[in-house]
Parts: sequence; structure tokens; C-alpha cells
Amino acid sequence: MSLHVVMAGSSGFLGTHLREELERRGHRVTALVRRPAAGPDESRWDPDAGEVDRDLVASADVVVNLAGSPTIGNPHSKKWSTALRHSRVRTTGLLAEAVAAAPQPPYFVAGNAVGWYGDHGAAVLTEAADSRGHTLMIDVCRDWQAAARPAVDAGGRVVVLRTSPIMDKSSAPLQQLRLLFKAGLGGRLGNGRQHMPMISLRDWVGATSYLVEHPTADGPVNLSCVTTPTNAEFTEALAQWLHRPAVATVPAPVLKVAGGRLSPELLGSMNIRPQALLDLGYEFADPDVSAVLASGLS
Repeated sequence: MSLHVVMAGSSGFLGTHLREELERRGHRVTALVRRPAAGPDESRWDPDAGEVDRDLVASADVVVNLAGSPTIGNPHSKKWSTALRHSRVRTTGLLAEAVAAAPQPPYFVAGNAVGWYGDHGAAVLTEAADSRGHTLMIDVCRDWQAAARPAVDAGGRVVVLRTSPIMDKSSAPLQQLRLLFKAGLGGRLGNGRQHMPMISLRDWVGATSYLVEHPTADGPVNLSCVTTPTNAEFTEALAQWLHRPAVATVPAPVLKVAGGRLSPELLGSMNIRPQALLDLGYEFADPDVSAVLASGLS
């Protein structure tokens, strides 16, 4: 069945790939844009001013929000961290309110990140796990998820995409790590025992498209490979793929200074398991670190 999908963030890295895949599957996508609409497949909105075509939202089968400022930036910059939070919370909140106001709330697929969980050591984290700590990313993810609450309270079906870092050579972080490793500067972060969630681009697009089309998907969904590697396992696998040594180690104290407010994300451990997707029947193309890197570097 063809769906009408209203999408925010369709011009970003993930949004571009998702839109192409949804259209390939026969769905109609209307992109929310901040400039004047260039055609019938676009609609202008202004999240800062609280402006969106509510009739368009009400007419959609699915509303997808992937909007947000870049996650890669200066961890010491207050301007960057403020934009990181506001760009996600404002867009999600505006769309959630528009969804809630619809006579029949459309299905809402809201972006988020696995940073919601915080450091849990080696414990396996399904979608039922709690959120711990008060780092920058944890607090952003909590506020980001809370902004979708109006749609939930209105009785709408809401999926929260708890996305892991996408490992693909065309985007950060793999793009940057690949250059470091090829220069012989790759190595473990701290002791390397922390679990490091990730997902291939094709599985992120495949799983998100699967969720958009699924008639019963609801609640938080982990977007990560099935088996989460430790940082040491990832380092070894990437070094093998690039045929480079990875003998360096970045000491934890150095990371804490260089990483600023993001250092807990580099040293913390999240052993994510995508249980909701597995229960819904999604079959991963890249279930482990070797497959993720093979897909991302091919």
C-alpha cells in the first residue's frame, strides 16, 4: 500500500537516503523545507516560529522527523550544544503538537539516539532499559523524546528511533576514523572495554523503512547492529580492514580534556540490542562489526 509520508530533515545525510528508499518503494514523500516550496512535493515550515501546515500533517499517513543540527562539532562550544538541543526539541515538539491536533493522529516516527541510555557497562540494553546519568547527549536525548509526548498523549502511534552512529565511509564518524587509521594514528579509546554501538547505513535505511511501513510498530526502537562490539574489537576490525596497525591508545584523561562535554560518550559503554526490530521480524544485513565495516567501507 502506498503511503503519504511528510518528512522533516529530508535533505540531511540520513533523510536523503530514507526519502530515496521510500520513493523507490512507491510511497509519496512531502518534504518540509525552511525556504519557499519549489513544488507540490515540498511544504514550507518554520520550527522557530512554530509554523507548519497542520492540514498537511493531518492528511499524512506517516510523519517522520529527522531534523537537527550536526552532531559533529566543537564539544567546548556553547553555541553548538545549544543548537544540538534546540534544533531537535523544537522540531519534534512542533510536529508532535500538529500530529496531536489532527482529527485522526497520523503515525509519528521521531528521530532520537542511543545516547538516551547513558553508561551501563556490559549490561545488554534492550528498549526496556533505563536512562542513566546527566551528560550533554543524555539530557538532549531525554528532552528530544519528551518533546514527542503530545502525540503519544493524543493516542497516536509513535516510534522513537534510538539511532546508533552510522558507520559509512561517506559520513562521520567512519569517514574521520578511516583517515586516522590510514595515517597510522588509529587506536583504542581508554581501556577499550566500553561497548560501542553502531549500524550500517543500509540497515539504518532498511530498518527505518521497515518501521515506516509496519502496521504495529510503536514505542522506542534501537537502531543498532545485533551484536555491539567493544571499542577494542572495533579498533582491531577497522585496522584489519584498512591493513594498518592500531597500536596507539588515547588515555582516558586526555579524552576527558579533548572531548569536553562529549567525553562521557567516548568512554561510556552501551551494549545495545535491537530487540524491538528483531521481535518485529526485521532481518539485519549487517549484524556485527565485521559486516558493518564491510558494508560501510565497500
